[in-house]
Amino acid sequence: MSLSLEIGELRELFPDARFSGNCNLSSLSGISNLNDAKEGELSFLGNRKYRGQVRNSRASVLMLPHDFDGNPRVNQIFIRMKNPSQGLARVCSLMEKKLFPSQKPGIHASAVVEEGAEIDENSSVGAFSFIGKNAKIEADCVIGTHCHVGSDTRIGKGSRLHHGVKLLTRCEIGSRVVLNAGVVVGSEGYGFEQSETGHQKIPHLGIVTIEDDVEIGANTCIDRARFENTVIGQGTKIDNLVQIGHNVRIGKRCLIVAQVGISGSVIMEDDVLVGGQAGFAGHLRVGKGAKIAGQAGITKDVEPGAFLKGNPALPIQLSQRISVLQRRLPELFRNLSVENLSE
Repeated sequence: MSLSLEIGELRELFPDARFSGNCNLSSLSGISNLNDAKEGELSFLGNRKYRGQVRNSRASVLMLPHDFDGNPRVNQIFIRMKNPSQGLARVCSLMEKKLFPSQKPGIHASAVVEEGAEIDENSSVGAFSFIGKNAKIEADCVIGTHCHVGSDTRIGKGSRLHHGVKLLTRCEIGSRVVLNAGVVVGSEGYGFEQSETGHQKIPHLGIVTIEDDVEIGANTCIDRARFENTVIGQGTKIDNLVQIGHNVRIGKRCLIVAQVGISGSVIMEDDVLVGGQAGFAGHLRVGKGAKIAGQAGITKDVEPGAFLKGNPALPIQLSQRISVLQRRLPELFRNLSVENLSE
């Protein structure tokens, strides 16, 4: 990673941290792990099992927990803080603004803005983007290039649409929402009625509501509701390539990892964690605080606080016991065969 970070900026960023040691450099040129860091770079100790690597690290600046016992080498600075991993996140946020500067407020000349659309003067609309009739974009929003904002859509203050995002008609986007490249919100739900003449399409007339502080990963698709609302709750974070069906209601602060598939009308309560490639049958309720392991198949309601694994999903401890027994099946089968032959 190529960057320029002044050591003085670190002092401003962490006024409550304890700095020790000296460095003959005024700025840093990169961020790296403890083993690979070179002189002029920043590193950190986020996991205690790597404590032994600190002594030999060549990083010029190291962010460490308060209880780390040791002294910096010559031309090295230690910054002791409560949580180095969170500290690194703050450093990366600072560098993001330098490496990827935001679009300046205003509407690019190639963008199309239809009649009745309202765009705050402090927001920006990138090249070749489309803003539909009566859409409203509040202050400090960034609409990237090649985005589509459908008619009657609302986007709250400080939200960001990365390049190629598609918001279809009447979507409601809260404040500080981040939609990464290729996200589609408000696509038509998957609904067909079987008949003698084939599969009859059921038009979906509802909308999608995304509440404040949600982040959605690249190429994730969220279908609009059949009649009412598909909802993504406040503070929820969704990874890349997730499919969320019509009428799904996801609670607050949920974490959903890549390639998860959620069928229509699933209700997911607050603080649920879902591992990658898990699948949910339709019309289920997943209780508050439940944990769903990667590749789990959920076919029944899930109790609050449950931890499920496998397909079909089972409580985590039972699933692990079954996995151990499965590995012993060949041995058990051989023993059983020998017993049969000896009779």
